[in-house]
Amino acid sequence: MAKPRIDPVVWRPERAPARARQDSGTDRMPPVRLHAVPGQGPEDVAVDSAGRVHTGLADGRLVRLSTDGTGPRVIAETGGRPLGVELDRDDRLVVCDAARGLLRVDPDTARVSTLVAAGTVVGSAPLRLCNNAAVAGDGSIWFSDSSQRFGLPHWKADLLEHSGTGRLLRWRPDGRTEEVLTGLQFANGVALAADESYVVVAETGAYRLTRVWLAGPRTGEVDRLADNLPGFPDNLAPDDDGLLWIAMGSPRNALLDRVSPWHPAVRRAVWALPDFLQPKPADTAWVQAVDAEGRVRYDLQACVPGFSMVTGVRRHGDTVWLGSLHGSAVAAFDLMTATS
Repeated sequence: MAKPRIDPVVWRPERAPARARQDSGTDRMPPVRLHAVPGQGPEDVAVDSAGRVHTGLADGRLVRLSTDGTGPRVIAETGGRPLGVELDRDDRLVVCDAARGLLRVDPDTARVSTLVAAGTVVGSAPLRLCNNAAVAGDGSIWFSDSSQRFGLPHWKADLLEHSGTGRLLRWRPDGRTEEVLTGLQFANGVALAADESYVVVAETGAYRLTRVWLAGPRTGEVDRLADNLPGFPDNLAPDDDGLLWIAMGSPRNALLDRVSPWHPAVRRAVWALPDFLQPKPADTAWVQAVDAEGRVRYDLQACVPGFSMVTGVRRHGDTVWLGSLHGSAVAAFDLMTATS
C-alpha cells in the first residue's frame, strides 16, 4: 500500500516528564497471564455482566472468552476491522469499526446493525476512522473519529503530521449524530464519568486527556483531565472505584518530540523511511489509572514476553484485562497483587 503524503504542522510539545524515560511504573506489575485468541490484533477488551471477555480481531471477527479467559469463541463478524468494543445495558456490543463505522452487535444472534456508517457526514466531515466509544445511561453513544486525514493502516502518519483533525461525536437513540469537539490530535479512547457529569477523550497525538463537562455549573466547558502524559494514551475505561484506566500504547518517543518543532521537511523525510527505520512503539506493557482530578493512582509497566503495545484496558473486579493492536492474545493480571 502506497504511503499517503503528509503535510506536517510545526508544534512544540512540552518537555516530556521523567517518567517517559523509565521502563517500570511506581507500582509493581503483577504476573501477567496471556490468553490466546484465534487471530491477530485484539485491540480492545470489554467484560459483560456475566464476566465474559469480548474483543475484536483484525479480520473482522468478534470473539468471546469465558470468565477465566479460556474457550475463545467467534460470536459475530463485522466485515471490517473492529477497534473499540463496549457493552450496553442489554449486553449488546457497541463496536467502533475502522472500516465500517459505529455498529451494534447482538452476541446471541450475531446480527450486526449499522448505527453510523463510515463515510456518513457528521457535522463538518464524514466519519473516517471510528475508534472508541462510551455508552451513556440513556443509550447515547459518545465515540471518537480519530482522523480526517488517514485511515487505520497509516495511523502513524497522523502523529507525524499533527494536523489535528480528530473529533468527538455523539449518537443519540433517535438516530441523530452530532459533532461535539473538533481539532483533536488523533482522538482515541472515550469514557464517561460514573455520574455522567463529563466525558473524556484521549488525544494520542498530544499526550493528553481532554474533558467535556456535561452537567453541573461547568456544563459545556472543556478542560484537561491530564496533560503532558509520559506516553501515548489509547483506549480508556472507568472502573467501579471512580478511577479512569488508560491504556498506554507506548512511552513518548524522543525523536518524534525532537523533530516536531523543526521544518516540516524533516518529518516528511522520517515518514519516507522504510517502516523498520521509523519510530515504533516500545516493547512494553503499560497501564495507568487516574482519579477525577487527574492524579495517578496506579502506574503499572513491565516487559511482558509475547505481549506489548497495550491499546485496550478494562478492570473487572480485581482483574485487569488488556488488549493490543498487535499479537494474538489478550492479557490479564490481578490488581490485588500490585504493590508500590
